[in-house]
Amino acid sequence: MECPDSLVFPWDFKSTYIRPPPFFSRLSKEVPAAQSIENAQALLFLGDKVTTDHISPAGSIARVSAAAKYLLSKRLTPREFNSYGARRGNDIVMTRGTFSSIKLQNRLIGKPGPKTLHIPSGQTMDVFEAADRYQRDGVPLIILAGRDYGSGSSRDWVAKGPYLLGVRAVIAESFGNLHKNQLVGMGILPLQFVSGQNADSLELSGKERFTILVPESLGPRQQLTVKTSKGTSFCVTAMFDSEKDVICFQHEGLLRRNNGIPSAQKQKIPSESLSNESIQEDCCLLRQLKH
Repeated sequence: MECPDSLVFPWDFKSTYIRPPPFFSRLSKEVPAAQSIENAQALLFLGDKVTTDHISPAGSIARVSAAAKYLLSKRLTPREFNSYGARRGNDIVMTRGTFSSIKLQNRLIGKPGPKTLHIPSGQTMDVFEAADRYQRDGVPLIILAGRDYGSGSSRDWVAKGPYLLGVRAVIAESFGNLHKNQLVGMGILPLQFVSGQNADSLELSGKERFTILVPESLGPRQQLTVKTSKGTSFCVTAMFDSEKDVICFQHEGLLRRNNGIPSAQKQKIPSESLSNESIQEDCCLLRQLKH
């Protein structure tokens, strides 16, 4: 078998199946300072029981989907689209396939389907297209959800996809525990409404702007304040189970944390967080992100 004479894999940038992963492009050895999420828009306003199957790309690629538009631009025919599973090594396809389930119930548009409302323009469009417009305009994104957000089996791209769409936080009534850990592993903030409250009781329409006040000193299950553009505010709980989760989030995810960061003393990381047990837990979380 022939192989190239190079130290690293020579990426074929014409390939529509596998591309260099984008998750490492912005990594650095510096830990970013904690920042509040200001004037975010809701990309999606979801109800109860949104499973990992609703979130992660799966199955065949629909001919009218955002992923199909990309593949058509590469001069592929619908017969050549194949499935999301076959193209899971292509972030461009997989990001466009995130939240592409035809069963997704988005309250911003009032009917099932892989669409959402781009709030500033009032236009209904593919979830990816709306997210892309928000990112080009520098608008951070959140997701509003009900009970058991991210329940179900682990799925590839269930946290990587939202991360690349620009989602910074998910505010839900409750989370699937595995998916909550996957969100933390990608640097997405999992926030839970306090007991007795939800989007309906707070009279949220999903069209408000949201500012999430994130203090420099975070702790497990700490309460944070969310302010809305209509002048109201409410409390949420940061769903970190341990200090290690907090450290992972502060590094904007597990990939940055494990990318050769400076010593624990310089970054004020507790020495126990670098124990063998912690390393094993990190490896477990990396497997969760992979699957």
